[in-house]
Amino acid sequence: MILLIHPPVAKPGEPPAGIASLAGSLRARGIDCDPLDANLEGLLFLLDRDAATPSDAWSKRALRHRQANLTALRSSALYRNPDRYQRAVRDLNRALEVAARDQPNLALSLSNYQDDTNPLASDDLLRAAAQPERNPFFAWMETRLSALLAERRPQWVGISLCYLSQAVCTFALLGFLKSRWPGLRLILGGGLLTSWMSHPGWRDPFAGLVDHCIAGPGEEPLLRLLGDDQPAPDAAPDYDGLPLADYLSPGPVLPYAASRGCYWNRCGFCPETAEQSRYRPVAPATVLDHLSELRPRIRPVLLHLLDNAVSPVLMRALCDQPPGVPWYGFVRFHEQLADSDFCRCLRASGCVLLKLGLESGSQAVLDTMDKGVRLELARRVLDALRRAGIATYVYLLFGTPSESPIEARQTMDFVLRHHQAITFLNLAIFNMPIAGKEAGQLPGHGFSQGDLSLYLDFVHPRGWDRRAVRTFLDREFRRQPQIAAILRRDPPFFTSNHAPFFGGLHLDPPERTAGKERRPTHFGAEKNPL
Repeated sequence: MILLIHPPVAKPGEPPAGIASLAGSLRARGIDCDPLDANLEGLLFLLDRDAATPSDAWSKRALRHRQANLTALRSSALYRNPDRYQRAVRDLNRALEVAARDQPNLALSLSNYQDDTNPLASDDLLRAAAQPERNPFFAWMETRLSALLAERRPQWVGISLCYLSQAVCTFALLGFLKSRWPGLRLILGGGLLTSWMSHPGWRDPFAGLVDHCIAGPGEEPLLRLLGDDQPAPDAAPDYDGLPLADYLSPGPVLPYAASRGCYWNRCGFCPETAEQSRYRPVAPATVLDHLSELRPRIRPVLLHLLDNAVSPVLMRALCDQPPGVPWYGFVRFHEQLADSDFCRCLRASGCVLLKLGLESGSQAVLDTMDKGVRLELARRVLDALRRAGIATYVYLLFGTPSESPIEARQTMDFVLRHHQAITFLNLAIFNMPIAGKEAGQLPGHGFSQGDLSLYLDFVHPRGWDRRAVRTFLDREFRRQPQIAAILRRDPPFFTSNHAPFFGGLHLDPPERTAGKERRPTHFGAEKNPL
């Protein structure tokens, strides 16, 4: 029997798909497994416990209304009032901050974790493993996790480490398990570990703590470890046992990955390109079969396609055979999406929001990055989606080596010209992937002092460094009234995960019954499971 754990801290809006995918493959082979969402359970544990009475009015109000705010975030009414939603989420996050105040140097939120540990230094992570009692989730480990292990007696425990915000808590969990149950076989995988292992200088620093590290999709390696040498079955993810009614969304959300990797896979500076991830699509017919199988079991109010870019072939298949539930996902700017009739067909299939990586409003910058996107096409796509009633979440990247203030202002001008077709914006500052082919072309040094750093701090050839970019964004870009209005719409902490509930999805969910008969286990991970 194997226990699959999704560790804190990540956004608790939906069941992470990674270990659900692993559970689907394992259960299809008759292997007993329990998924456990330590992230959701741990956060709810902290929110439920008594905290010292704070002195400020905001904290008092946040603690007083925390249960009411949890209930509100799980109902549709709150999402019809963006101002009330913003207040409920910020109050709930404040209550979480108050609950963790007894931990020195800790900044804990609904979407992030930071303390005095460097999550990019293996020595620091091993220290977190050696002192799990310093972690704010230690009391949850001692009570809930200990009871579960005593009841289920797994021989294996797998942890999916997908995000940097999970790293410190992952190693606290590993240390806790190693010290209390030394006979357990510990497996570590997930998207972040995959990135670490793809570095040419990787020398497993966790060998004394972790029995097996798995890079990339984990289904087949995990099956082999458990004694099954056959190819992984073509199984749907299995969410059975996950407490779907407990996630902080107005109904169950179904995350589903129809592919691994990216079908374009050419963009400069992209981690997928740097890690040489192979594109592995699921056949559209299989995707539709999986969704038909999952929908009556989960009764979702929203389908979240997790692909790096939903393929044009799959979008056409969804038009021809709608999944029967509103959906959203990441796509590339593609000629198909500039067709107004096709966009209306997408909307009729249930598409309520598309995430698009524009990155820049400068054609020269896009060409240098090999994005394969023409601004004229981007303009037509945004207009066609707006006319079809599909919301857009547009991603911008500032500070790339070919950008200067001139090109940054071209991006700002593009957004201003098309602000009516842009529902949400994500602003990011460029990091140079340490494993990318471009890393050796510019002078620089490690972005972090840690041996697990994934990025380089480089000398910008045009003097457009991170400080200058931040100044531009704060003093110029964000101060444009049309842009400021877009940025204010972004759901705090949950960002794109909750954006569909404000960007075209008309909520009228069924009664929240799915998952209420939960077992004492469960939960998930994303992108690259184990």
